[in-house]
Amino acid sequence: MPAFGPSVFNGIAQGAILPVIAFSARDLGASFAMAGLIVALIGIGSLIFNIPAAMIASRFGERFAMFYAALVGMLALALCLFARHPAMLGAGVLLFGMANSVFILARQTFLIEAVPYQYRARALSTLAGCMRIGLFIGPFAGAAAMYVGGLRSAYAVALVAIAAVGWLTYTLPDLRAPDSAHDTTAPAPSIGTLLRNHAGVLTTLGFGALLVSAVRAARQVVVPLWATHLGLPPITASIIYGLAAAIDMAMFYPAGKLMDERGRLWVALPACVLMGAALLAMPLTTGLATFVGAALALGLGNGIGSGIIMTIGADAAPPQARPAFLGIWRMIADVGSSSGPLVVSAVTAASSLGLGVAIIGLLSLAAAGVFWRWLPR
Repeated sequence: MPAFGPSVFNGIAQGAILPVIAFSARDLGASFAMAGLIVALIGIGSLIFNIPAAMIASRFGERFAMFYAALVGMLALALCLFARHPAMLGAGVLLFGMANSVFILARQTFLIEAVPYQYRARALSTLAGCMRIGLFIGPFAGAAAMYVGGLRSAYAVALVAIAAVGWLTYTLPDLRAPDSAHDTTAPAPSIGTLLRNHAGVLTTLGFGALLVSAVRAARQVVVPLWATHLGLPPITASIIYGLAAAIDMAMFYPAGKLMDERGRLWVALPACVLMGAALLAMPLTTGLATFVGAALALGLGNGIGSGIIMTIGADAAPPQARPAFLGIWRMIADVGSSSGPLVVSAVTAASSLGLGVAIIGLLSLAAAGVFWRWLPR
């Protein structure tokens, strides 16, 4: 419960709001392009706060970091709940992304230290899987709340879930990783030294992580926006989103076991290819049945890749400067997370939503090529 419980509730909060942010923005008068931009602010908030999050978690401990991140998350969701203008909604989404950065980094750092290497991928994919369990529950909880109280009720569900994260982290004891084998008395290298010493992996596998993160973030925009394009109601979009999350959720442990036993490439490559194919097929869908098929295939591809970015980053992280390296790694990934929805938004504004979705599909196939070339067998 201390290791994985808060991740489930954090996932519920995200799952409740992700399908409806675009709808909320549209209700407040935003264009399709502006709605995509507001959704992208989750990734931007995480991006700008990754290095501070690493410093906070390293200096004060994960329990402290997570508790105050939960308080900030509650404030962010209150802004979304009571938003009367797209700018207010955007401020709440941005703040939520910043709080989420602290939460994820604190969880990942502990598990890398606490779990033996031969089980690392399973541990990190389980961490990602707990988020996916929440992402599965969240859309259905949000849809039920919207049925009773309207669109804004989804944010109330998320607010309760983040309050549960805060309660858990306040009441549960600190977790302590086993003593590490590496020398902890040596001074930690600076950010600049880390960038120089690990430039090779950051510019190759880091670029692959950036592309995958862009695809994953963009799919969170693509599914609700394409549902809107097809004229589906918000409740239907949330249910479809939840079904895709169910497939996504089911794959996390098999994906981690395969990574531990056969290597990281066995998961990274099929995940990227399947997500790319699903995204290229989505603009061709014209009705509910074909759209559901594309959305479920996209969820399957994302589920196959559960924990892959965290695992590759953990493999590359130097033991004496792990939090700082992971902060850099997450910053690279979050450049992708913030860029993916922006690409959809920009292409939609310049041309069409269908073309924006197809370009994201091509980025996923490019990520497959990067991993094929540089990911160690």
